[in-house]
Amino acid sequence: QVQLVESGGGLVQAGGSLTLSCAASGDTSGSQAMAWFRQAPGLQREFLGALPFMFGNTYYSDSIKGRFTFSRDKAKHMDYLQMNSLKPEDTAVYYCATENHYGQYDNWGRGTQVTVSS
Repeated sequence: QVQLVESGGGLVQAGGSLTLSCAASGDTSGSQAMAWFRQAPGLQREFLGALPFMFGNTYYSDSIKGRFTFSRDKAKHMDYLQMNSLKPEDTAVYYCATENHYGQYDNWGRGTQVTVSS
């Protein structure tokens, strides 16, 4: 079992930047990637992309490509989501989740709120 805790959310003006963190504890050997999602009020959860733990390519959804970047500090068991050029439509609760080798997202954090003002 893996426990995930997101942090770093807050209020930022449009055009600004924010970095979210995802702290992982437990055994991640059964996971192939750390994925990021967001959910805005009244909307379905949106898959933003994933950063593999070992092999494979990093994937970014079109909605964030070129503005957001995934990174990892392996020694600290931390994943990061660097968000630049933020827009009001980026307002949402952001989640990290581990993806297992079956392609399932099996461990989730509780999320962190990001609000972008216009």
